[in-house]
Amino acid sequence: MKKYILSFALVLMSLTAFAQSDYEKIMSEKIGKIEACKTTEEFQALANDFQRIASKESGQWLPAYYAAFSYIQKGRIMMRDGNMQELDGVAAQAEKYLGTAQNLAGADNAEIHLLKKMAYSLRMMVNPQQRFMTDGVRASEELSRADKLDPANPRIALIKAEDIYFTPEQYGGSKTKGIEMFKEAIAKFNVYKPKTALDPNWGKAEAEYFMSLSAEKGK
Repeated sequence: MKKYILSFALVLMSLTAFAQSDYEKIMSEKIGKIEACKTTEEFQALANDFQRIASKESGQWLPAYYAAFSYIQKGRIMMRDGNMQELDGVAAQAEKYLGTAQNLAGADNAEIHLLKKMAYSLRMMVNPQQRFMTDGVRASEELSRADKLDPANPRIALIKAEDIYFTPEQYGGSKTKGIEMFKEAIAKFNVYKPKTALDPNWGKAEAEYFMSLSAEKGK
């Protein structure tokens, strides 16, 4: 009897390991596509992929996190293209998956709070003057929470740098200060180690892009 129980346990362990390996493989494949996405349609397709993984892997927080991240990246492209009126809907989708991710990962996850900040920033851009004291304040609060939880996180440094870079000087922004902060973000990227191969590791290419703009202007 003990022999049969041991055999069953070994089979169960093998199946679990295979399922975990399959999960990691598909997640790695989808995460690898993030930096290649350039359009709203591509990010929507990627969000759909992560949603399907999240539905299947209901105990894992990262698929929901990346679904939210894909929606936020979609919204950032829309913002860049001047399509502000649909940002509320995109932010709402991101917030839905961030809620799922937070329920699984816990309230002390800096990466989730950072994406919450980015989602509130999208909402604020629909009407900055009217929403600065609501969504703008919430965005600042989420960024502060993320920073307190993980001050060495380079993605937090990156988003801080972007905020300063794009804020007009009369409101406390500075492109010069922003560039210095992008330098600091890159320094953090060079030493920061994600907890696992699937954990968030995006952002360095974006910081380097802003530094390249600065280098071109200096020529």
